[in-house]
Amino acid sequence: MLFFVPSSFGSCCFLLLVACLVSLSCLVCERASYLILFGLRSLELGESLCCCGAIEVEEMGDHALDRDARIKLSIGTKHPGDAGGMFESPSGLVFDHHRGLLLISDTNNHRLQVFSCDDGGSFVSKFGEEGDQPGQFKNPGGLAIDHDHDRILIVDSGNYRAQSWSLSEQSFLSCIGHQGSGELELEYPRGIAIDKHHRRIIIADTDNNRLVFLSSIDLSFLFEVGKQGSQPGEFNSPSSIAIDDDRHRIIVSDTDNHRVQVLSSIDGSFLFQFGSYGNQPGQLNNPQGVCIDNQGRIIVADFFNNRLQSFTHEGHHISSFDCGIESPWAMAFDEHRGLIAFSADHRVHVIGANQWLADTFTWRPDLHRYAPSWIKQAISTMTMIRSVVDEPSAMSMIPNELLFEIFSFL
Repeated sequence: MLFFVPSSFGSCCFLLLVACLVSLSCLVCERASYLILFGLRSLELGESLCCCGAIEVEEMGDHALDRDARIKLSIGTKHPGDAGGMFESPSGLVFDHHRGLLLISDTNNHRLQVFSCDDGGSFVSKFGEEGDQPGQFKNPGGLAIDHDHDRILIVDSGNYRAQSWSLSEQSFLSCIGHQGSGELELEYPRGIAIDKHHRRIIIADTDNNRLVFLSSIDLSFLFEVGKQGSQPGEFNSPSSIAIDDDRHRIIVSDTDNHRVQVLSSIDGSFLFQFGSYGNQPGQLNNPQGVCIDNQGRIIVADFFNNRLQSFTHEGHHISSFDCGIESPWAMAFDEHRGLIAFSADHRVHVIGANQWLADTFTWRPDLHRYAPSWIKQAISTMTMIRSVVDEPSAMSMIPNELLFEIFSFL
């Protein structure tokens, strides 16, 4: 991006601008993208991202994801662990865009962990423990946030049920389901999503090869769709669900059929499918997580092909994101910050969506309240300095909207 400084912009104002940018460097360096510029890579999260303090940096190996400048930050370590900020096979992700948080199912540690998106991915909290009692987990999987009821829904895969927890209090509310194939029975469910338009909760009942539709009001059973098979509308281990609200569609990763199916969110009827077994662009090998971006594009974790793939809302291949030797599993998209998160092995990586898929995210004034804290501080400092600059200068005429746009690219 080029900026032309008009001749009327005096040298004094220019020096003020330079001084301002220098003074902001400590704020900007909170971002992991700045660490990349200096050849550094993923942090042991929980450590500070500011260059003014001590930083512990994980040694860069031969992992492609450690060298990819499109990744803003990586949470966790290459090896499994059970300390706060470490994982063992995380398989569920969801953004709480109201609070600027990323919630992660730490599957084989039988708990959930919470991280701040606005503070460099710092560890916030964890909750849950192994067990089969209410509020305990066994291999938690997919996550979905229901802001209307201030709750998070968690697929408790190994306990054959779904749990509801308070989002603000992180406390247990209720659970539903037990092992079986009946109306309120589940067999190792893995995915969950909320259809806001129709007030429904949809669960990928993986080993029953179906989708189960529940009322989001009282969690009562509504209906089910699918059975085992490879024909349209049939499934072989469905694992993840995303809702395309704009088009009233359900996107399902039909894992062992190596495809993605698109259904109507009205009645679950089959619309179309895309993908086939293989490793060529547009082909899939054991697809896992799916998510939808702001443009309606479908992003798929292509597990055994060690890549992410993006498709148009009609299922046409756009591009791939190479994950090297790591196999991506869960996916999530933050529409208010333009972030794509995915889990791979024992880490969670966060991509700036625009840095992979052009025009995925446009910063809008109505979303300024969701800006990361470091951008808000930067704009505040710029505004303060502008207030001492002569009124007719070019610096004083830069709108805050443009400043947010500029700093969102850093």
